[in-house]
Amino acid sequence: MSFRLIFSFLLILMVVASPDAQAQEDVEVPEDRAWNTSLTGKLSGSQAAYSNWQEGGLNTLSLTSSVDGTFVRGGDHWIQTYELRLAFGLVQQDTLAVRKSDDLIRLRAGLQYQGDGFLRTFRPTISAALRTQFAEGFNYDEDPFSDDVERTLPVKTSEFFSPAVLTQSLGLTYEPAPWVATRLGVAGKETVVRNEALRVLYDVDPERVVRAEGGIESDTSVDREIVTNVRYQSSLNLFQSLTAGSEPLDVLWENVITMRVNSWLNVGLEYVMLYDANRSQDVQIKEVLSVGISFDLL
Repeated sequence: MSFRLIFSFLLILMVVASPDAQAQEDVEVPEDRAWNTSLTGKLSGSQAAYSNWQEGGLNTLSLTSSVDGTFVRGGDHWIQTYELRLAFGLVQQDTLAVRKSDDLIRLRAGLQYQGDGFLRTFRPTISAALRTQFAEGFNYDEDPFSDDVERTLPVKTSEFFSPAVLTQSLGLTYEPAPWVATRLGVAGKETVVRNEALRVLYDVDPERVVRAEGGIESDTSVDREIVTNVRYQSSLNLFQSLTAGSEPLDVLWENVITMRVNSWLNVGLEYVMLYDANRSQDVQIKEVLSVGISFDLL
């Protein structure tokens, strides 16, 4: 496991340090057919060490790297948008083995038609998204499997493309302001689990690699500077399956607040809430507070 963790971390680190990286700013749709690109890399970490410290404490070392990018190309009527987000982090705590603290691969693509009248206010949109991870994930507290097999903690619960969630949508996009957009349409959703042993955790048939669903998807995004040097980005994705009986609504709500101290130092706060009854009956929450260096090379 350690080799795969370190390899994934070095992969993102190489991307972050690439001399071709560009600073991420608000991306405007270009009027011509040229690409308007935005790419930024970040490194953040923390360290705590104690020696004969009677008040107590654990020696801790953590390091996280991430890459965020947006690529937009305009035309006479069609607007192409591609988004990329990669994140990976490692943490070493006292005598425990190295564990991952963050792990994300997310890709989004959209093709939007801008016409006149109604089609300028409500733009026909084709979109697709992929969400997965780099390395293996483990449950260190309990065995999540419901069978009678005895397993030793930690128990592996995920790995690259196990799971991977893909969605495709055809609908209309409405932008009431430059900093907010919402899309509603019919959609397909596929949950891919390559590892047969893990499929039961994601409600995928053990004899199949993919569980496919059809339904309705809503996606609302916000990207705005709320005060000087403080940027708020939020994405709320809702999916209601129409082919899987009476399943409850799938919810993915991602929030990132970035506070820019100067041209290279940032403070970030991330809050993610996920509810998918095929994975767990409980709401899953992820919170990350980081202080790090951003690479603005353009």
